[in-house]
Amino acid sequence: MNGRATLTDEQRLDWLRLSRSENVGPRTFRQLLNRYGSARAALEALPDLARRGGAARAIKICPREEAEREIAAAARLGIGFVALGEPDYPARLRAIDDAPPLVALRGKRAALALPMVAIVGARNASAAGMKFAERIAHGLGEAGFAVVSGLARGIDAAAHRASLASGTVAVLAGGHDRIYPAEHEPLLKAILEHGAAISEMPLGWEPRARDFPRRNRLISGLSLGVVVIEAAQRSGSLITARLAAEQGREVFAAPGSPIDPRAEGSNTLLKQGATLVTGVADILSVLEPILGRPPPDPGAGEPDLPGRPDEDYDAPSVRERIVALLGPTPVTIDDLIRLSGATPGAVRMTLLELEIAGRLAWHTGGTVALVG
Repeated sequence: MNGRATLTDEQRLDWLRLSRSENVGPRTFRQLLNRYGSARAALEALPDLARRGGAARAIKICPREEAEREIAAAARLGIGFVALGEPDYPARLRAIDDAPPLVALRGKRAALALPMVAIVGARNASAAGMKFAERIAHGLGEAGFAVVSGLARGIDAAAHRASLASGTVAVLAGGHDRIYPAEHEPLLKAILEHGAAISEMPLGWEPRARDFPRRNRLISGLSLGVVVIEAAQRSGSLITARLAAEQGREVFAAPGSPIDPRAEGSNTLLKQGATLVTGVADILSVLEPILGRPPPDPGAGEPDLPGRPDEDYDAPSVRERIVALLGPTPVTIDDLIRLSGATPGAVRMTLLELEIAGRLAWHTGGTVALVG
């Protein structure tokens, strides 16, 4: 989409159906749209793609009635679905490689148009850590930023509460009707008065452990930078910081006591080059020069997506050569092209079929591997 187009109701329904269909993640959705030109055409192609990819059973495609029910239920809750490239889709989120095709938004969309900074940290935060998070969030709000966080206990909640008046954005790991933790439903209600909540998950979706890293990429993707306050060595906050670095966002960390395990992760980030934060001025000095630059063009640097299949694509020997090179160890697409002798289009269409069939997974650095 060109950044100004708006979907019709029928197109939005098709986009929701495609995004809710089995084995269709954000990258796959984009590939399908580039290959087939519309979500409806992609939906029609899914069974054949899965068959060619070697699926053991028929792929589950989201029924029209199910998508219609979700849209109606969302409307009753004041939730709207915004598609990648539509005017209300957050600009910086649009630029990440695995941006959600559709996001469910509730609250004041104007908050999503503000420059955003994420504040994340320990759920079992110390009183000092939460007080510092409040100070930073309040200062960012006064400087015209919206504060993004994940509605978790501890640092997240402190950051949200301190920026209620200026605008804060809660990124949900589950559906809008499945708030986690449930005790933060009143906090979310307060957030929606001046801020917003965003989720890529269906209504009724109970968040599971693996959904939180997925949510974390949205927290960093929405933001110019991520501030980490109190994070253990193995924590979701460090995942958010890593994702921020991979997305080209700024990473900030507050120093903590070397004998407090809640500060081990944030202190490690400082050793690795994160910007040290002792006050909001440390953040503003880095981000204010960036504010004058437009968000990156989501088309820039996007991998070459499959267009029409190449002449040799339907040759079984070509597909077999590509599949034979794959295994449980991730490999780059460039290596598959080089070693198979196939064209880029043939390799990418084969990978698309395997992914729709549930036989392929993407890994760090755009590498791929077989699963199962």
